[in-house]
Amino acid sequence: MELLLRNGKTVNVREYTESDFINIQRLNKNEGWTNLVEKKDDTKQAWDHSNIAFVVIDKGEFVGYIRGITDKFITLFISELVVSNDYRGLGVGQGLLKYVHSLYPKTRIEMLATSTSRTYYEEQGYRAFYGFRKTFEE
Repeated sequence: MELLLRNGKTVNVREYTESDFINIQRLNKNEGWTNLVEKKDDTKQAWDHSNIAFVVIDKGEFVGYIRGITDKFITLFISELVVSNDYRGLGVGQGLLKYVHSLYPKTRIEMLATSTSRTYYEEQGYRAFYGFRKTFEE
C-alpha cells in the first residue's frame, strides 16, 4: 500500500517480514525503548505473533512501523508505533493508524502513549482514558 505524505512524496507500507526485525530494533534503540531492545528474543516473538505488523519503507530506507493485536470486531490495540525522526511531521504515523483502522473498521483503537506523545494523539482525535498495567514479576 502506498501512503501519500504531506510533502507530496509516497512511501510503501507492507506487512512485516522477519528480515525487518534488525531495523525495528534500530528504531527502538533510537526511541530509547531499551526494554524492547534488551529483551530482543521476547520482542521478536511479539512481532511473530502479532496480527497487526506493518513497516514503512521509502526507497529501501526503513522509515517506521506499527505493531498491535486485534480481535477484529471490538478492540484494536496498538502496541508500538514509531516513525524515524527524519519522517516525523509528514503524516506517516497518522497514515499508519488510519490504514490499520480501515482494515478493522468495527474496532476501537486503544493504545498507551507517553506524556510527550499525548498532544500528537489528541490532535488526531484520540481521547485519553484511564488504565492499569502490571507485569507478572511485579
